[in-house]
Amino acid sequence: MTAGGPAEDRAAASRAQDAGDEPGTHARYVAIITDGNGRWARARNLPVLDGHQAGADTVKARLRDAVELGVAELTVYSFSTENWSRPVAEVEGLMAMFSERIARETPELHDEGVRMRFVGRREGVSDSLQAQMRWAQELTDANRRITLFVAFNYGGRAEILDAARRYRGGGEDEFRELLYAPEMHDPDLIIRTSGERRLSNYLLWQSAYSELVFRDELWPDFSRRAFEESLAEFARRRRRFGGR
Repeated sequence: MTAGGPAEDRAAASRAQDAGDEPGTHARYVAIITDGNGRWARARNLPVLDGHQAGADTVKARLRDAVELGVAELTVYSFSTENWSRPVAEVEGLMAMFSERIARETPELHDEGVRMRFVGRREGVSDSLQAQMRWAQELTDANRRITLFVAFNYGGRAEILDAARRYRGGGEDEFRELLYAPEMHDPDLIIRTSGERRLSNYLLWQSAYSELVFRDELWPDFSRRAFEESLAEFARRRRRFGGR
C-alpha cells in the first residue's frame, strides 16, 4: 500500500491501466487458486487433510517468496462457498486446521510485517473462528510489508450479490466499496494450479482484466521456481485494457 492510502493507490493503478502497460511490467497484485491438495494426498495414499496441511505450508512459503519478488498483495483461495458440500469430516478437519494455523502462525506473520485480511461470508463459520479472524486482522492491521487476503467461505457471485443488496446507486466506485475488501486491488495476475483452466467463482468482479496463468503442478508442489516462471510469463504479456 502507498502512504496515500488505498483509495489513492487504486486511483494511481487505474491511471496506469488507462495508459496501458508495456511488456515487462511487474505483477504487484497476485491471486492464486490453490488447487490440488486432495489429489496430492491421494497420489501419496495420505488422508486428504494431510494434503490441506501441505497446501497451507506452501501458502506460507510462497507468501515469503512473494515479499522477495516484489508482490504487494497476495490473495489465496482457501475455502469456497461450494466447499461446504464436501464430506463432513473433511470440512470439520479444515475448520480445525484453519483455527490452529491462525493461532500458531499469526504472531509469526505479524513479526514479518504481513497484514492479514479474510474475505468472504461469515454465515456458517463458528463464532470462535470468526473471533480468531478478527484478532488476526486487528493484530496485523498496521503492517505494510505485504497484504495477505485469505478468501475464506468465499464465492465471487456471493460477493457481488451481497454488494448488490446494499447498493443504492452512484456508480462503479460506490459499488466497489460494498465488496468484501474494497481496498483490494484488482489482481494483475491470477494463477491456478493442478491443470484446471477455469476461475471457479473466484474474484469475478476483480478479475475483469487480470492475466491468467495455468500451471500443471498440484498446489503443494508449486515451488518458488514455478512462482517465478508465472511472474515471468505475466511480464512478457502486453496488457491493453480494451485499447490497442
